[in-house]
Amino acid sequence: MSKENFTDEELIVRDYLARQRTYLANDRTLLSYIRTALYFLVSGTALFEVQSLEHVRELGYLAFGLSIAMFIFGIFTYYRVKRKLKNHYYQKM
Repeated sequence: MSKENFTDEELIVRDYLARQRTYLANDRTLLSYIRTALYFLVSGTALFEVQSLEHVRELGYLAFGLSIAMFIFGIFTYYRVKRKLKNHYYQKM
C-alpha cells in the first residue's frame, strides 16, 4: 500500500483535476443515497395512506426502514471514502 505525499502545489494540472473529480464524484454519490432514501420515505408515507388494503402497511414500515438504512449507509460510505482520499489511499478503494 503506497502512500503518495504530494501536496496540491506539486501535482500537475491533470492529476489535480483528477483528484477534484474524485471528490465531486463522492459528493454526487452521497446525494444519490440521500435521494434514494427520500424516495423510500415518500413511498412509505404513500403506503400508509392506502386505507383499503391493510396488509400494505407492512410495506410502509419496510420502506421507512430502508429509507433510514440507505441514509445511514450513504453517510458512512461518504466519510469512509473522504478519509481515504484525504490520506491518499487510492489503491484500496
